[in-house]
Amino acid sequence: MTYHFLGTTKEQLSQIGFGCMSLKAGQASAASIIDAALDGGINYFDTADLYEQGANEELIGSLLKPHRNKVFIATKVGNQWREDGSGWDWNPRKEYIIQAVEASLKRLKTDRIDLYQLHGGTIEDPIEETIEAFEILKAAGKIRYYGISSIRPNVIRQYVEKSRISSVMMQYSVLDRRPEESCLPLLVANKITVLARGTLASGMLINKAGKDYLGHTATEVNRIRLQLTEIAKRYEVEPESVAIHYALSKPAIGAAVIGIRTMEQLEQALKAINQQVPAGALEEVESIVPAKTYADHR
Repeated sequence: MTYHFLGTTKEQLSQIGFGCMSLKAGQASAASIIDAALDGGINYFDTADLYEQGANEELIGSLLKPHRNKVFIATKVGNQWREDGSGWDWNPRKEYIIQAVEASLKRLKTDRIDLYQLHGGTIEDPIEETIEAFEILKAAGKIRYYGISSIRPNVIRQYVEKSRISSVMMQYSVLDRRPEESCLPLLVANKITVLARGTLASGMLINKAGKDYLGHTATEVNRIRLQLTEIAKRYEVEPESVAIHYALSKPAIGAAVIGIRTMEQLEQALKAINQQVPAGALEEVESIVPAKTYADHR
């Protein structure tokens, strides 16, 4: 396993981040999957208070507690569940963030969150107030670093300019190259790490039938998957390896966060990250997919 520094910090994260959302409370296999992930070199685990109304944080907190000083735990804030459980509302206010962190700390069974991320964001948010909340929590030692989870260029620019974020989680893959236009260059120039999600495009890059996706027709998605598979076969690597290493080949990107629910998915992710993918394969894949740009929130 290769590790990359988080932003300008001395913290090193595994190239594969364990996306915890798919693990469910009461899942009998969860403990063995987490143990196997640790054995495979994964030290970065990502959850959110939104997932299962906090039950995912509780599960991850319990499973990682024996390993707390060896792992990097990231969670998110900003989506406030309604009291009746009917859904959630966006709340980036300082008072809510400072309140919400206490509940996350309790569920995660820890005294500090390694990376606290705003779980979304709009240009209409009270951004300075949100930043102040994160800075207060950092000064108090309740969080070590903070970042945002956003694909919106206008929001990302504001946080780069006004805050001390260490990371931006955003969707990026062979099928979604929109960040290449402005976001990736901006973040690498400011030494802010991109945590890439969706690198397999919900499986459409490896084994799932295509559908209309971000300006690509279903036919185009199927064509791209078949071409990627052919390229992988010629270079004697797995399609998953090509897709994941494509994202990681970009200088701004420090980790690919892969949603993992089963032992098989974990084994596939570890196999993919441990395969060496020739640069020629990545160049060929890039040549078959046009780079599109964001239409909104520019």
